[in-house]
Amino acid sequence: MNCFVLRIRGATGSDEFPGIISFVGEDASGSFGIRANCARLMTSLVFGLARFRSADKHWSYLALPGALLYFNDNILTLSTRRYLIDDDYMRVSRSLQQQLLAEEEKLRSMKESLQQMEEEVLKHLWEIGRKGAI
Repeated sequence: MNCFVLRIRGATGSDEFPGIISFVGEDASGSFGIRANCARLMTSLVFGLARFRSADKHWSYLALPGALLYFNDNILTLSTRRYLIDDDYMRVSRSLQQQLLAEEEKLRSMKESLQQMEEEVLKHLWEIGRKGAI
């Protein structure tokens, strides 16, 4: 059976899985699959779930906040900030949802903070302009 190696590189660690027979992911154009001896490929995966199948027909699920995918010489490399791997689709799906909600809350908080900073800067500039006009 034709197999390839899957290497996942994150900011805090990495994993390597030999004996992979297929990978299914999604980029901006939609879902796609990779098998051994595929042509060279590079793309950017979107936030979501991917999956890969080992030679023993076992599927594993991979939650990613996006990743750079590179396939060459039967080595599939995924470079991402972080990732979650689980054999249970529901468990990894829940983890991904929790991660997404947490990121949305951080983004909302950051936008709120930036808005407050902007208001303070504008207020300060207005005060400087008022004092300069006197």
